[in-house]
Amino acid sequence: MAKDSNKKKEMETVTPSRSLSPFQDMERWFEESFPRAWMQRWGWPMGERMSRVFEGLSPRVNVIDRDEEIVVRAEVPGVKKEDLDISVTENAVTIKGSTKREEEEEKGDYYRREIETGAFARTVGLPGMVDIEKTKATFENGVLQLTLPKVSKAKRRQIKVE
Repeated sequence: MAKDSNKKKEMETVTPSRSLSPFQDMERWFEESFPRAWMQRWGWPMGERMSRVFEGLSPRVNVIDRDEEIVVRAEVPGVKKEDLDISVTENAVTIKGSTKREEEEEKGDYYRREIETGAFARTVGLPGMVDIEKTKATFENGVLQLTLPKVSKAKRRQIKVE
């Protein structure tokens, strides 16, 4: 009987783990399946390589909430401005883009051709309502900057905790 109560206690204390994103689940599964030491035997530094692969899936984005506007800055290195697609709603921004690079080398009997393509999409929620008609975008040195004027200046009120 004591054995049954111990099992019951064990079952009660075990809770399923929840991750914040499917990429965390995938990365955890990959690390459990292929330990870093095992992969490094063949000269593949797992941690560095995987982090570079996952970083390429979506751009890093900063959202700055100012008094009269919201500024969104996205790092999109290697993307040409004509390959960017930006859409804005009153409370979100979606940035899509694609890259394509071709490399070709020929020396005597040696011929090498590499084609690398990639695409990404990222939607970012905004901390306030914006006027989509007055939104401005600039692109310089791989950084996209969107300036989104707020519909109305956000009013703040200090609340005292009793």
